[in-house]
Amino acid sequence: MVMPLGDETPTRIVPVVNYGIIALNVLVFFLQQSRPETFTIAYAATPYEISHNVDIDRPVVVSRPAAEQDALGRVRLAPEEEVIPQAAVPFPVWFTLLTSVFMHGGLAHLAGNMLYLWIFGDNVEEVLGHVRYLLVYLACGLAASLAHIALTPDSLIPTLGASGAIAGVMGMYLIWFPQNQVRVLVFRTITLMPALLVIGLWIVMQLVLGMGELSAAGERGGVAYDEHVGGAAAVLVFGAVYRGRARALEERPSDLGWAPGHRRIVYTRGPYR
Repeated sequence: MVMPLGDETPTRIVPVVNYGIIALNVLVFFLQQSRPETFTIAYAATPYEISHNVDIDRPVVVSRPAAEQDALGRVRLAPEEEVIPQAAVPFPVWFTLLTSVFMHGGLAHLAGNMLYLWIFGDNVEEVLGHVRYLLVYLACGLAASLAHIALTPDSLIPTLGASGAIAGVMGMYLIWFPQNQVRVLVFRTITLMPALLVIGLWIVMQLVLGMGELSAAGERGGVAYDEHVGGAAAVLVFGAVYRGRARALEERPSDLGWAPGHRRIVYTRGPYR
């Protein structure tokens, strides 16, 4: 198990927008838990609804081929019905491209996304500034959703999650600060790894898993890995445009973090208890 815990580069700002995004995601998740499942479905983004500009307000029954074996051991394909839940959207369906970015499918989904945003988002916010960071974050989330819809325009599976937007944030961090040191928990040991390795491994995993998902994209539930790739692709523009600002921040003294009493701590060996 490899889990990032934090980076070793403090910011000279209080990343209020990053904290606000994390708080909003958590609040929306608890709202989801307190409401019926139809609430989550209504505010999630369904590719078919957006690509066809229609609101599907009731469950849809679809027929899929399924393999079955008879008494003689012969295998044949037979139609199998599946009910895909849907719910009425309380506003134009394309607004779900935004609402879906702040929703999650479970506690583990939420915790993983917020951990990476907590670690890498503050430095990206410092480069971009508060307002620009919010706009770029939303743009990455939108690019992620559009990438998924472009690949699966007829999918009836609702999608949600901040993964694509966070992939964009991590991609910018990787472009601007590849040598920044990240504290990582490796089994029971805390050590330091360069951001290039930590984020690079994550992106490679998304690409590999995404390639495996393309053949069944939009046909079943689970993680939409093409959204991660879409969000990461958006950083090519933002990363190039604001690279000069990031380089200027890299030249600052390393002890000018906003958090008082910040100290650089290096873990080399020994078990974590």
